[in-house]
Amino acid sequence: MDLALRRRFFAEEIEAVAKLRSAALVDAFASVPRDRFLPPGPWTVLAETDFGAGSVKTRLTPDADPARVHHNIAVAIDPGRQLFNGQPATIGAWIDALDLTPGGRALHVGCGTGYYTALMAHCVGPSGRVIAFEADAALADAARANLASTPWVEIHQTAAADSSGETFDAILVNAGVTHPLPAWLDSLSVGGRMMLPLTSTMVPMGNIGKGLVMIVTRETDTDFTARVSGVVAIYSAVGIRDDSLNERVGKARATRAGSTPRDSASQWARDRRRLGPDSANRIGVAGMGRTRDRVAAHSGNRPSRPRRRSASGHGFCWIASTPFPNLPGAVRRDLPTASWTGRASFVTSFTRTMDASSARSAVCRRTAR
Repeated sequence: MDLALRRRFFAEEIEAVAKLRSAALVDAFASVPRDRFLPPGPWTVLAETDFGAGSVKTRLTPDADPARVHHNIAVAIDPGRQLFNGQPATIGAWIDALDLTPGGRALHVGCGTGYYTALMAHCVGPSGRVIAFEADAALADAARANLASTPWVEIHQTAAADSSGETFDAILVNAGVTHPLPAWLDSLSVGGRMMLPLTSTMVPMGNIGKGLVMIVTRETDTDFTARVSGVVAIYSAVGIRDDSLNERVGKARATRAGSTPRDSASQWARDRRRLGPDSANRIGVAGMGRTRDRVAAHSGNRPSRPRRRSASGHGFCWIASTPFPNLPGAVRRDLPTASWTGRASFVTSFTRTMDASSARSAVCRRTAR
């Protein structure tokens, strides 16, 4: 098959699998040659079926045909460090959720060799701007070389990811973190969105962390909202994680004591039948077995006045500490939304919510106006 046709087929397959809404992003998948952002083939790859019980098994492509990497698979950039160019349907869905438009401004944290930076640049076009940060010097150099023909992209080699006062309509954090950095929140424009993989790590996991992906939106100058988008296993960010928060995030995402993932899924199913067909608007994530109102009472954070509603119609109770493996697709896009006033309040709430004392309950946070 002609390679250009293969890329178009690849793009349309990702569109279908990830339910992409952006035509510009689909065109980016078809136009940007993924193989040029990877080391020479044959390539070490990972598909969803390569994740076994407690282990991950990589495979080597039979040859160096570029068509081999134009599939919904993760491709190793550095197999020894478990560093991969992520699965297109996963990262593509994150980029799609950012609603990039021509002329937009985007920040990419953890750009690797620049493939997904290139997709974002395609979406915002020459009238837009993309700044990308990469902690690894060799990867940053590779990204800079790969994107040399795209003048509206800037690559910076640093772990700090400080945009120096610039504002962005979209921020893609492409590595696992324990908390949102204040600089990211400060640089998010009103109406802007940030994809934030909130993960924990353990020694046996090496550089890979697991957790939840949050969509953070700056609603006004002072108000932020966040909701769960899905689950993730991703390479951990370098130099910006907090060890104490790592432990808290791990406890928060763990299955509640004495239960199994199967138990949690069964509990969600029972609650959904009991609560009726609109339960997707009231149950945050599988396994909690509580509606928002019951959660407020359970956690000891009963609001002192009627709870404010989010723009989506939900209350702002954020189910932060949910059983990790069970996030039903039926409720992924309709989860309760948390709200905060002020960047400092947002960061504080993230920290407190991850406290071990709330590891088995959902927590409602409120900021007095």
